[in-house]
Amino acid sequence: MKLCYALWGDGLGPVLLGPEFRAALAAAGATMLQVNVDDADVAAAKLRITTFDTPVSALVSVWTGGNHEGISAVVAGAGAAGAGAVRAAARSAGWEVEERVPLAPPVTPDGERWPALAQVGFLRIPADLDEREWRHRWQGSHTNVAIATQATFGYIQNRVLRTIMGSDRVDAVVEELFPMAAISDIHAFYGSGGDDAELRRRLGLMLESVTRFGAHENLDIVPTSRYVWTLAAG
Repeated sequence: MKLCYALWGDGLGPVLLGPEFRAALAAAGATMLQVNVDDADVAAAKLRITTFDTPVSALVSVWTGGNHEGISAVVAGAGAAGAGAVRAAARSAGWEVEERVPLAPPVTPDGERWPALAQVGFLRIPADLDEREWRHRWQGSHTNVAIATQATFGYIQNRVLRTIMGSDRVDAVVEELFPMAAISDIHAFYGSGGDDAELRRRLGLMLESVTRFGAHENLDIVPTSRYVWTLAAG
C-alpha cells in the first residue's frame, strides 16, 4: 500500500529528512519512504501553480504492508510513535493511492538527492467528466503525450483511492523528474533542444492533451527535491 501526504509549513526539510522521522515511520510499519520538499535547490523554479489555499511545502510518500493509522499519526505528529516527529508541519492531508509507473525514475542511494527537478502535481477530476472517462483520458492517452513532449526521465501516476487525512479534494498525485536546467530553461523542460518551432509544437500537443482531462486548471504544481529511503519496518 502506498500513502501520499501533502504537508504545509516552513522549515520542513530538516525534520522530514532527519533520522527521527524515519525511525518513527519504520516503527509504525513503513517499509519505504520518499520525501519531496520545496527547498533552496528548486527555489528558482518558475512553474508554480496553487489551487490549495496556500502552496504545498512537501510531499511525503510511504509504503507499508499494514494499515495507515500509525503512519498517519507519525506524519501528523500526533501518535505516540511520532510525537513531535513532524511538529514543524502546520497542516497535513493524506491519501491512499494506486501507483502506476509509466517511466521508472533512476535508483538512488538512500538519502541522496538526485540532481533533478522533481515536479509534483495534484489533479482533480473536472465536473463534466466521470471518473472512468477521466482516467481513460489521463492514463490511457495522455501518458504517451507527456513522455513524448517533455524531457522527463521519471514519471509516476498516483490515483487516489481514498482520503485518509484531512478533507482536501485530490484525485491524483503526479510525480515527474526533469533535468535541473528545466528550472529556468523552458527548452530543457520540454526537451526541444533550443528549437523554438519544436517547442511550440510540443507545447501545443501538451496543452491539447491536458485540456482533454481537465489538468489545465484546478491543479497544483510544486517543484521539489526528491529523496528516497528503504526502511526496516518495526
